[in-house]
Amino acid sequence: MAIKVNDRAVHSTHGVGRVIKKEIRRFPAGPKRLYYNFEFPTGTVWVPVEGSASGLRQLTPKADLDRYRNLLRSRPTPLVADHRQRLLALKERQKDNSIDAKCKLVRDLSALGWHKELNKSNRAVLRIARNAVCEEWAAVEGLSLADATQEVMTLLGDGKKAYLE
Repeated sequence: MAIKVNDRAVHSTHGVGRVIKKEIRRFPAGPKRLYYNFEFPTGTVWVPVEGSASGLRQLTPKADLDRYRNLLRSRPTPLVADHRQRLLALKERQKDNSIDAKCKLVRDLSALGWHKELNKSNRAVLRIARNAVCEEWAAVEGLSLADATQEVMTLLGDGKKAYLE
């Protein structure tokens, strides 16, 4: 289903926002194309309507959140022990803009932190992914960011209780 004007959507870099208009534009070094004007709390960006590189997707349906609640509570997937290889793998996983991928990233990195303190790079990846999950969660549920964050952290805590050995 296509994103329409006034739809709330998720941009891979800028987070949750609203499509305020569609317009044919020509930017330097490019042909005329149809773009979304995407507004988010700190500004606007022009996003191509066509192509997978747009980084824009529909907001997760509310009915899907139960699946993500279960995912955040589920058994984490162990991460590579070598910190350099782990960082490369995490950077690759960050490319997936789906809430499913972001929830798994949050779950797995949080679990790594159960056993030892995360290094600076891992903390940064976790913070970015967790913020993205919580921002979308808040938008879908109609909650404040603080309330959505509390729910996500509670779900992760439930997983920790269930799987910490």
